Amino acid sequence: MSLANNEVFNLEYNTERSQLIIPEYGRHFQKMVDFAISIEDDVERNKVAQSIISVMGNLQPHFRDVPDFQHKLWDQLFIMSDFKLKVDSPYPITSKEMLQERPAPLSYPQNFPKYRFYGNNIKLMIDVAISWEKGDKREGLEYAIANHMKKCYLNWNKDTVDDKIIFKHLHELSDGQIDLAAEGENLTDSGQFLKNKPAKQNSNRSNNKKNRSTNTSTNNNRGKKRY
Repeated sequence: MSLANNEVFNLEYNTERSQLIIPEYGRHFQKMVDFAISIEDDVERNKVAQSIISVMGNLQPHFRDVPDFQHKLWDQLFIMSDFKLKVDSPYPITSKEMLQERPAPLSYPQNFPKYRFYGNNIKLMIDVAISWEKGDKREGLEYAIANHMKKCYLNWNKDTVDDKIIFKHLHELSDGQIDLAAEGENLTDSGQFLKNKPAKQNSNRSNNKKNRSTNTSTNNNRGKKRY
């Protein structure tokens, strides 16, 4: 009875244990790392670190021989040791300060265009076209931009659109530096942008009708005697 009581008193609860740095590897891995830190001999400590890396790689064998993955394992080993493990790493050791350093904020476009259905990239394309010298190359880009604007407009409006509207919007977005209406350009016909989707819908409907008719004829033939 006293032996059972001693076993109960010697139980360890997770709330009383130290917090795991990388919980995915579990408590036993953390104990292995702590043991490696406590080894005083440099050669023995390096051998134990190599063994820990090998066991970590065995958890995901399909990534074990990938160089970048090996680098990741060594970084995780140093992180789990709280950077107290002094071993010879085949990769540059990442410092604790480098991991705690906050990344630089990403630039995010905060502009609110007047014609949102064209998207933000249209304005960037227009700015690039304006920066080019006038010539065949710039004219080709301007025409491609106008066609893309027409396609975006049709995706939003789901109807035909007059080229004059596209030319007017392009003239406005380019601050008057691109005027295709004055050059007498004609864009791709709206039907070319719209023909694919309705055709696909019609083909699906015809296929569904064909399948229903086939199933109906099959069901009607069931149970009939064959002579």
